[in-house]
Amino acid sequence: MKISINGSSEAIFPNLDTLRSHARKASEDGFAGWWLAQVGVTDALTVITAVADSAPGIEMGTAVIPTWPRHPSMLAAQALTTQAAIGGRLQLGIGLGHKPQVEDGWGMKWDRPVRHLIDYLEILNSLMNTGHANYKGEKFTLINQPAARITEEAPALLIAALGEQVLRVAGKRADGTILWMVGEKTIKEHIAPRIQDAAAEADRPSPRIVCSLPVCITDDTAPVRAFADEVLEIYGVLPSYRAMLDREGAAGPSDVSLFGSEEQVGERIAALKAAGTTEFAALEFGLNDVDLARTRAFLKTLM
Repeated sequence: MKISINGSSEAIFPNLDTLRSHARKASEDGFAGWWLAQVGVTDALTVITAVADSAPGIEMGTAVIPTWPRHPSMLAAQALTTQAAIGGRLQLGIGLGHKPQVEDGWGMKWDRPVRHLIDYLEILNSLMNTGHANYKGEKFTLINQPAARITEEAPALLIAALGEQVLRVAGKRADGTILWMVGEKTIKEHIAPRIQDAAAEADRPSPRIVCSLPVCITDDTAPVRAFADEVLEIYGVLPSYRAMLDREGAAGPSDVSLFGSEEQVGERIAALKAAGTTEFAALEFGLNDVDLARTRAFLKTLM
């Protein structure tokens, strides 16, 4: 199992120099990859392009870019340009987002999201892999679109997939899934078997399962858990994440987060691997510099 770093906590108060430094340190420490969420009005693909030269040798991924605000032809152009700029290291993570975000935040209609995703992927995959698309769908259309690709090496494509239908789409039409707020029991019993069966049915390679969770090595878990449940509260409310927490038997985000001693966190990471996780992307989550340093030191021992 690969061990990567999720730098998304650094994007809450975005500063390009800070993000560049964070990615550079992940590279220097030997991690397999560096992931970044699409946060607010900071564009993850642009950040990755800007910081990649400072972080050589590691994969760089988006976790994740919502599909609704960008036509697939636009995202294909952005992704291929980033892929060329960073030397073929891009892992493109995309996701549907959530109904409240789409309807209340963007004023769009959340209608048949699985159909939306299938049409989106038909165009996105075609453009990234062949340079052209000719598809008329219910939700997205692109007719007779030739494109001079800046690179012929398409990035890996991962989908934030939680529900059964989206997992099947991911298994059949993408390279895997990127997960957030999903524990080892749910991966073993729900995520892995469904996406793996779908990939096998489509005669595709075994899918990647990238799991990202907050991690803190600490001797005092109570304040860390309380802070996690406060700042990550939304993930205990949004229906798709709430369903995953319920599957896990978790009351809230802190229950699936990895907080505790090196031994305790190590056991959880081993369980994630045994459940089918192929890459663990740690979001370092400490309340002080001592715990953050201890967390990074421990993560380095896992590689």
